[in-house]
Amino acid sequence: MTTFEYTAKAVNGEEQTGTVDMKSKEEVVAHLRSKRLNVVRVREVVKKKKTAKIPTRDVVVFTRQFATMINSGLPLVQAMDILAKQTENKSLAEVTKQVVYDVESGATLADALTKHPAAFTDLYVNMVQAGEAGGILDTILLRLAVFLEKNDAIVRKVKGAMVYPAVIFSVAGMAILILLIFVIPTFQAMFASVDMELPLPTRIVIFLSEFLQAYWWALGIGGWFIFFSVKKSYTTQGGQLFWDRVMLNLPVLGDMLRKSAVSRFTRTLGTLISSGVSILEGLEITARTSGNRVVHDAVMGARGSIAGGETIADPLTASGVFPPMVTSMIAVGEATGGLDAMLTKIADFYDDEVDAAVSTLLSLLEPIMIVVLGVVVGGMIVAMYLPIFNMINSV
Repeated sequence: MTTFEYTAKAVNGEEQTGTVDMKSKEEVVAHLRSKRLNVVRVREVVKKKKTAKIPTRDVVVFTRQFATMINSGLPLVQAMDILAKQTENKSLAEVTKQVVYDVESGATLADALTKHPAAFTDLYVNMVQAGEAGGILDTILLRLAVFLEKNDAIVRKVKGAMVYPAVIFSVAGMAILILLIFVIPTFQAMFASVDMELPLPTRIVIFLSEFLQAYWWALGIGGWFIFFSVKKSYTTQGGQLFWDRVMLNLPVLGDMLRKSAVSRFTRTLGTLISSGVSILEGLEITARTSGNRVVHDAVMGARGSIAGGETIADPLTASGVFPPMVTSMIAVGEATGGLDAMLTKIADFYDDEVDAAVSTLLSLLEPIMIVVLGVVVGGMIVAMYLPIFNMINSV
């Protein structure tokens, strides 16, 4: 038995999606029609193997070279065979060979690519499918390369903004642990040999040192428990929605993540629509590739609105996820019939906004980190020297 995913419409026009286990696609169609459903799409669910993720940069180079060869008139199979031989990424080379085999066996390029999600996303496959249907595969591939480059640039900017503070706080955390475990006990032994009352800050630091040495295992277990609890909760829809909403509402960082999500959404949807993918399918793909549950739910709400004969802009406005400027420009794009061009303009604008947000975040984090580290580390050092100052004064 094979698992198939289907989309069908009921008599009242309501769209239904689901999966069913049957021997062939024809049986699925007959089964759905027996339930008085109009079949929209049926496709086999490919069991995704655990494969190492292929870097976006390698896929971009592959796509650009592929587009150039197709545009030059080379047959599809010959072009992919050349790519399989010259690509430096061994995993991508192996994937390309398997795609060539499937295409030679009679499968479409899109169907062959579907079997390799580690290299080719749903968005990639659907755009290739639209390119094959419209006879503009080379143009679609060039658009894909541009999209992947810009999308990868945004992701790297956001990740890069997180690396610096993460490294600084990790080093600071190690320094504090060394002070508490190795340095403070030395001072504690020295103070124990002198019969004097210690100041409150000194007693607090010594207590923290003793607690860490006695219960480090409990802190470790508690840390791992919290980590795995958060990770486990993120595997559920409710958990994803909660944590993604928390991240979007954080000061400064949330603003950067929101702008990054808007840029990703508008560029993805604009690229899909301009490539001939239907707006309903484009919204579904965009929702799946958004990387944020809050954005996913807002986009799927817009998809339901479109399916019911309404506009995209209204449910996006009601979601509160997208800024008023974005929804207003989308409404104008819908009204004028230039939605894809409008979405691309919004994406270009928000690419610059992400750059500005990253700069703002880094400029705020630097003084915050200096103050926090100064207060914590400096406070511990001062606390340990206070008794020494008292001893000198008494003498």
